[in-house]
Amino acid sequence: MKALVYTAPYTLEYREEPDPVPGPGEVLVAVESVGICGSDMHGYHGQDARRPAPLILGHEAAGRIVTGPRTGERVALNPLVIDPSCHYAKEGRGHLSPTREILSMPARPGAFAELVRIPSENALAIADATSYAHAALVEPMAVSWHAVGRGIHLLHGSIRQAHVVILGGGAIGVTAALAARHFGARSVTIGETNELRRRRLQEAEGLSCYEPGGPEEPGENSADLVIDAVGAVATRRAACRMARPGAVIVHIGLLPGHDGLDIRKITLQEVTVTGTYCYSPEEFRASLAAIEAGQLGPMTWFETRPLADGAQAFADIDGGRAVHPKIVLETGTA
Repeated sequence: MKALVYTAPYTLEYREEPDPVPGPGEVLVAVESVGICGSDMHGYHGQDARRPAPLILGHEAAGRIVTGPRTGERVALNPLVIDPSCHYAKEGRGHLSPTREILSMPARPGAFAELVRIPSENALAIADATSYAHAALVEPMAVSWHAVGRGIHLLHGSIRQAHVVILGGGAIGVTAALAARHFGARSVTIGETNELRRRRLQEAEGLSCYEPGGPEEPGENSADLVIDAVGAVATRRAACRMARPGAVIVHIGLLPGHDGLDIRKITLQEVTVTGTYCYSPEEFRASLAAIEAGQLGPMTWFETRPLADGAQAFADIDGGRAVHPKIVLETGTA
């Protein structure tokens, strides 16, 4: 099969790789669409020890099953593989299991390839009317569905009375905004430095955006729920500044470091700060259902490119030349 292989920091090769062989309970999926995630970028930068080269990255995928009784079925892939006997799984928090596996790590090579193996239960059927590209967006949508849901759970009042600020207009920031809007937030606004991206999100998705540091940036103590989808010093500082007394900050971003948190304010004003990671199987299914039902807007905030051009796509993202929050790579095998 053809695959896009991470071979060294800032280096990807589109080349022939052996076909994966499905194990017991697994199916082989012909990948049609696969999104580039921030964690793929961390691996590409050589900053993720969990993803050593050489490795096939990619975990936001959709395609067709090509083995077993489900052959021909169109599916979205839940890349998080969990041992059901783990006590975290029994508690309904399998995404926190220390034994969890995810596509794009050595034990489970990823989906920047024509074929990928995955447990059958992790391949969720999609409707004929659902494009593979939209099905590949279910995974990042599920991440944000879980994050916003966690914030709602910790809020003192109703989400319908909450002013929500999203820091970062990348894929996770956008999907967090869509989830907050879907759950009925009183207001949702996104802080994004890229002017073209702000304009795109406003025009295509009807999302309110502002330039960080600009005149429309939310003021001090103005937000009930802040979703930090970047996780940088500047965004942690901004989140603490905007959070009103008793507010909730949900930290999704995975950039290194911890500076920027205003511990004094967090303590004196009882601001709740929580991390968030992945999603439950139920949240993944709910995200798929919402996308298929058209409940999250037009979903035109991504662009598609051939998998063979994946190295250039990574370089464009890294160089700030990608206007869309998400690039979805397509194998062209359909």
